[in-house]
Amino acid sequence: MLDTAANARLAPLGISTAAQVHLNLSPAALVEEALRRNEGTLTDTGALMADTGVFTGRSPKDRFVVKDANTADSVWWGDINIPFDADKFDQLHQKMVKYLEDKEIFVRDAYAGANPDYELKLRVVNEMAWHNLFCYNMFLRPAEGADTSWTPDFSIICAPGFEADPAVDGTRQKNFAIINFTKKMILIGGTAYAGEMKKGIFGVLNYLLPHEHNTLSMHCSANVGADGDTAVFFGLSGTGKTTLSADPNRGLIGDDEHGWTPDAGIFNFEGGCYAKVIDLSQEKEPQIWDAIRFGSIVENTRFIEGTHTVDYANKSVTENTRTAYPINYIDNAIEPSVADAPKNIFFLTADAFGVLPPISKLDKSHAMYHFMSGYTAKVAGTEMGITEPQTTFSACFGAVFLPLHPTKYAEMLGQKMDENPDVNVWLVNTGWTGGSYGTGSRMKLSYTRAMITAALNGELTNVEFTKHPIFGVEVPVSVPGVPTEILDPRNTWSSKEEYDKTASSLAEKFVNNFGKYADYANEEILAGAPKAQVAAGA
Repeated sequence: MLDTAANARLAPLGISTAAQVHLNLSPAALVEEALRRNEGTLTDTGALMADTGVFTGRSPKDRFVVKDANTADSVWWGDINIPFDADKFDQLHQKMVKYLEDKEIFVRDAYAGANPDYELKLRVVNEMAWHNLFCYNMFLRPAEGADTSWTPDFSIICAPGFEADPAVDGTRQKNFAIINFTKKMILIGGTAYAGEMKKGIFGVLNYLLPHEHNTLSMHCSANVGADGDTAVFFGLSGTGKTTLSADPNRGLIGDDEHGWTPDAGIFNFEGGCYAKVIDLSQEKEPQIWDAIRFGSIVENTRFIEGTHTVDYANKSVTENTRTAYPINYIDNAIEPSVADAPKNIFFLTADAFGVLPPISKLDKSHAMYHFMSGYTAKVAGTEMGITEPQTTFSACFGAVFLPLHPTKYAEMLGQKMDENPDVNVWLVNTGWTGGSYGTGSRMKLSYTRAMITAALNGELTNVEFTKHPIFGVEVPVSVPGVPTEILDPRNTWSSKEEYDKTASSLAEKFVNNFGKYADYANEEILAGAPKAQVAAGA
């Protein structure tokens, strides 16, 4: 039987027996437990290095949402939110409870949402000690001595050693991550990838906040200047979101997940950072480098042979090597992680076609359209000397985390712009100029930083803008510290005809991608679409 404190927390989850329950252990104790259980090794900086096993990333095709009376008409069903039967969920839950009966388990009380009016109280049950440390790092930590014998708003049971039987349990494979909004529970099994817990709660907040609290949930980083001016940065992997939002002259609010309330500004959902570390160096990312110390976790990394020094260039396990650490490991992080409504919003894209301007301003229609498009381009592999960029579109810069239809989030962004008329939305191309990948060159980071700094400092308020004839965005004719000739991308191409052709082709890709949303989007969103047939030089 469980002791009184453990029983009060676990009985509602159906757990009444366990070999041993470790309740809210300190990071030091969890590291000790992880080492005792051979779950990881210490690096020479004191961080715990652990492997996630077969799965080195999330498994989107094995992420389900229980479809019942409460969710049938509200969730955006399809390849992203795959429906799961409520009875099958209950069956899996009981199996997991049975599986944990003779196990040591690690229980953590935490919460998500740095604004107390919107916080989500959590209870997490882990089979692995290092997973519990991950939750300590990534979720918000109650104050020392606080009473956390609360009834949670949501619970997670994470048992990597438990595998489903797809033929019986209704899953696709042996691994699964299932959200049940009615039972207020997430079940995760068959995978030791810790990010499933973090992103599971993000999915929950992406449903509850817009649906019930008129609060826009955002997959973005955020920082704040000395004068209280907040900036948020959206961008898919490879666009420079982490690099460009990390500014020693500005306070870090958070690096990944935020909410924008109707009246109280923005707040971080999390209490930590989950950063990629492939090719990490002290020179390029000094803040992340310094944060990897005792209490931090590094995932799927390898040592330099004969040492306990992490070889961050080693991709032998995965390119998705990561670190998880509390946000206060970053010197300029602000706590509590709250700030006023944004003054500037940046959509970062690495346009490998070399078409989009290095910086442009978006009105409400174009902001909603580009938010729903969530565009970047990845560079394809080289075959026989030929390279070709590939478009990537991810609605709201995080489609895989959206339980509601993307139009809901886009309309809320438009509403926020109406309520905050001083906010500026910028589209920043950190990709190519002077031609597509293979012909042109990558935009200099120093220029991109100068453009963002100018926007943050209000130095673009009174400059002249011209409208891009295809994409309809407003392009500044001058930016302090940036050569004027690179601001209009057409001028950087040796062949204007080739630019026009490539720009029209990219515009068509935008329109084709948006086709799946067009029937749900209002006229104001649709007005932000590019004009695919217009010649850029017209």
